[in-house]
Amino acid sequence: MRPHLVYFADPMCSWCWGFVPVMALIRRRFGDALPIRLVMGGLRPGTDRPMTEAAKADTRHHWEHVQQASGQPFDWSFFEREGFVYDTDPAARAVVLARRQDATLALALLVRIQGAFYAQNQDVTDPAVLGRLAGELGFDAGQFETLLGDENLKMETWADYGVSQRAGVTGFPTLVAGPSAEGTYGLVTRGFNTPDLVLPAVEAWFEGVGAA
Repeated sequence: MRPHLVYFADPMCSWCWGFVPVMALIRRRFGDALPIRLVMGGLRPGTDRPMTEAAKADTRHHWEHVQQASGQPFDWSFFEREGFVYDTDPAARAVVLARRQDATLALALLVRIQGAFYAQNQDVTDPAVLGRLAGELGFDAGQFETLLGDENLKMETWADYGVSQRAGVTGFPTLVAGPSAEGTYGLVTRGFNTPDLVLPAVEAWFEGVGAA
């Protein structure tokens, strides 16, 4: 298997939104020479209770930290929503559905969903919204929305969550590189880090694999 990165992420993880510029730099630097395998982490899949005021306050606190650390934009009117159910499963299914067609499209849809949720206060738990966002990237919006309810897709997405758990991933974003000459994988970053820390780590790993 050729060297690649495994990116464990969730479309509704605020630190993953903060990590978008870092991933963009990695893709610009390495391009097709270092493919990215995207695995859905499963932040809060299957949540069925509306956010409480305490949950909103805790979430806002996290978002403020992400904005300070990354400079990414946020639409704070999200916290005026009433009865919002923070179920991350529909958005994750959308990314997996895009991944069936093309890994690069899946990464693009991940970023589009993140931007819609965090910077535009769109409800990305709504299949109609997800279909429209996918339509912006060339998918048939109506067909995409319909397929989001497919049981096989749900199982495929939950299989991703299982991969994350078995890999010992405890937070997102997590970026892993491999395989080495010995067939092993190594941690690049667990949680958010800035480009000045992540890029040199990827560079050093990639050069080491090339030398080997």
